[in-house]
Amino acid sequence: MNNVPNEAWFDCLPPCDTQVPCGTGRHTVRWEAGTLVLPSHPDVEGELVLAALGGEQARCVDLARAWARHTEDLSVLAIGPRGPADQIAVDWDDVLAAEQTGSAAGGPVPVLGAARNKPGLASRPGPTMARAGARQRQVQSEQLKAQQRRNDVLSLLALGYGFQVRLIGQVAAAQGSGERVRPALVAAITGRLAPVAEEWLGIDPDQVVVDLHAARSWGSSELTGYGADRRLRVSLPAGWLARVWACGLARVGRHLVVGVVEPGWPTARVLGLRAPGAKPEPLDVHADPDGPGDVPHWEAYE
Repeated sequence: MNNVPNEAWFDCLPPCDTQVPCGTGRHTVRWEAGTLVLPSHPDVEGELVLAALGGEQARCVDLARAWARHTEDLSVLAIGPRGPADQIAVDWDDVLAAEQTGSAAGGPVPVLGAARNKPGLASRPGPTMARAGARQRQVQSEQLKAQQRRNDVLSLLALGYGFQVRLIGQVAAAQGSGERVRPALVAAITGRLAPVAEEWLGIDPDQVVVDLHAARSWGSSELTGYGADRRLRVSLPAGWLARVWACGLARVGRHLVVGVVEPGWPTARVLGLRAPGAKPEPLDVHADPDGPGDVPHWEAYE
């Protein structure tokens, strides 16, 4: 059985929102249908123009730009949580402290030898001095990029678990659509399937092995060996991380979910494995539409 090819990966996710310190107050930031929305900033483009002219850029707008910079960033898959129990405790005080540290450490880097010539000795800088200046400018540029990346990551983590999961889904969807499966995606899926498999079978997470393929169709599963040699081997489509895990569908009741047949919120149809080696069963599942939007909880219809 194949997954439906034309549905968006996030069709099983409800909107998610949080409060962000911005200016002198707090503004709502919302994720909805794969997009970060800023209700308090209807004219984002206009605000960016003002910021380019020397005005102060709103934190919400800066946050949206950080989100856009990292929607295809594979390192997000390694930084983000592995599941609901893996909460990453970063708040806006941590973000502010990091920004202040970066500002204190900033400033122009002096060029070596810039003030060494005595008055009246108007010698021209030689090649060595020019190379040293270029190297220092490169170092400064790399430092600024590293500071921006650190601030970006902390800000995105401060949004909370619901946004972290949705960003992981967006990154995974961007990487999993091609013919070549990247090792970082394999590691990311293995790290998130392993704790689900532990709940499903009671197997040690280190005994879970994942193979990925670019097709959307379901692969295979088998449980082999005993004791320390026991292995759960699962072959999954590369889109599993976005379409299944990020939507909170990895395990529904006694089933390991391996694909989505008919996505939707708050009802969907998925493919679930009751046991390794079994044939996937179509399951009609539902979520509580009034429940928390950051961590959807799904149950199978009886």
